[in-house]
Amino acid sequence: MVRYFAAALGLVAAALSSNANAANVVIGVPAWPSAQVTAHIIKDTLKDQLGVDAELSERGTLTILSAIGRGDIQIHPEVWLPNLSATVEKLDEAKVLRLSPNGVAASQNICATRQTVEETGIKTVADLANPETAAKFDSDGNGKGEIWIGAPTWSSTEIEKIRAHSYGYDQTMSLLEMPEDVAMAAVDAAASIGRPIVFYCYGPHHVFELHDIVKLEEPPYDPARWTIVKRADDADWLEKSQADTAWDASHFHIAYAASLETELPKVASFLSAITLQPSDVTSMSYAVEVDGKPVEVVAREWIAGNTERIAEWMK
Repeated sequence: MVRYFAAALGLVAAALSSNANAANVVIGVPAWPSAQVTAHIIKDTLKDQLGVDAELSERGTLTILSAIGRGDIQIHPEVWLPNLSATVEKLDEAKVLRLSPNGVAASQNICATRQTVEETGIKTVADLANPETAAKFDSDGNGKGEIWIGAPTWSSTEIEKIRAHSYGYDQTMSLLEMPEDVAMAAVDAAASIGRPIVFYCYGPHHVFELHDIVKLEEPPYDPARWTIVKRADDADWLEKSQADTAWDASHFHIAYAASLETELPKVASFLSAITLQPSDVTSMSYAVEVDGKPVEVVAREWIAGNTERIAEWMK
């Protein structure tokens, strides 16, 4: 009896140990395809190469960063800057966050299909504040056009509200927030039937591979004309903010908890070595949104096709 009891205790201890190890690494999964695929690539590679179990946790990007600050999540697969610069700086000052030095160059704009530009005459973002121009994007007959500005949980969406207010087209356009797959389906449909459409766009992204997309013109980025006040910090955030020029040069990085450097140094070393190219990100997005593959399948296929790169990152 004692022997069996001891064996049972051993099994329980092993299970608890396994659960504890699994909980050591939690990867936040935000709501866009390239980040979702990257999260799975990291999870699978940690298990395959280092024997480290990781959990995936679907959250909004700001929630993920807050959780890293509390120690509840250890990895964010795609932190966009300058969108999250203020949050990243605070976490860096608190010495709880690290960014991979290997970022991916990116862009953020307001876009339209080329047919839209040719048929409506729109050229600039500021044109959207003209009621006559805006009416050309009215699909529900309420006298205002529609523009997708991002998903509800994206940091860029709040900034796009500020930009719309600064340019004045929040008065002439309905600012739509919805999941990216729904918005991209609307772009596909509009392109197929020749209906005018205007939307927030970012790159690298598969939409530039699928359609002839035009980025609307804006004044070049001017830091003196960019003041971003977060909604969470001030009830008058919109009135106190300004952003009526193009975005600053954008880029994104893998972020991870500083605690990994001491608790799981091989994991931290691997994360800091990952180097993705814009073409990687575009292919991930395309495979999920266009080919309809599950993100976990895209991740495994990517890993299988990039074994040498992964081996370099593991050195």
